Amino acid sequence: MQDLKITLVQTNQFWEDKEANLLHFESHLDQIDQPTDLIVLPEMFHTGFTMNAKPLAEKMDGIGVSWLKKQAKKRDAALVASLIIEEEGMFYNRMVFVTPNGEINSYDKRKLFGLAKEDEHYSPGKKNTIVTYKGWKILLQVCYDLRFPENARNKVIEDNYDYDTIIYVANWPEKRNLHWKALLQARAIENQCYIIGLNRVGEDANHFSYSGDSCIISPLGDVEQYSSHEEILLNDMLEVDTLKETRQKLPFLKDRD
Repeated sequence: MQDLKITLVQTNQFWEDKEANLLHFESHLDQIDQPTDLIVLPEMFHTGFTMNAKPLAEKMDGIGVSWLKKQAKKRDAALVASLIIEEEGMFYNRMVFVTPNGEINSYDKRKLFGLAKEDEHYSPGKKNTIVTYKGWKILLQVCYDLRFPENARNKVIEDNYDYDTIIYVANWPEKRNLHWKALLQARAIENQCYIIGLNRVGEDANHFSYSGDSCIISPLGDVEQYSSHEEILLNDMLEVDTLKETRQKLPFLKDRD
């Protein structure tokens, strides 16, 4: 296990325009001027958060995943994002974690956002996914999942924790950004893990405004940085010593039922 260098790509998205989004993200990736281990992109990264699932869905060998694989290899870093995937006539808001060698792990969003009728257009996932990468155990989560602590309940058995960090990719509207910030901190504190929260900025075709507020939060709940309303690359480090020290000095999870 080693310290993990993280790059969050907080940016606007072009509504249902895959080509424009891929070019836009690539221009941001080209600005990364230091080595990084993991690059995080938003929910439904190359379409925006749309309910227009059928015409925009892809297979796992489609343009979206292929682009992520290409960029992971080119940048020598893992990439993580969600996109619309179709399998056997069902549509999923699927989060994919792509390593530089082309290995793919995936997670289908379990909690679908009823206010946007996401549950009428997509099928929910059935189980969580924990990825092991460079010694870190990483739980994958998407946007609305954040409201449900039972979906991310960490456990420890003989000093072996289920996971070390959670990645949330999102299209979380600005009018509820207080909830975004508070819940991310809560997930870090209650699960004694790092939190990586990546949200978009700008306005979508439904006139929802997004303030970003992307961040990395320590296992003690300390917010490393927030960034609002701007397109920006946020670089930070997940520190092994901080994680271990928090768990050793404050072994709260061992007292869970």
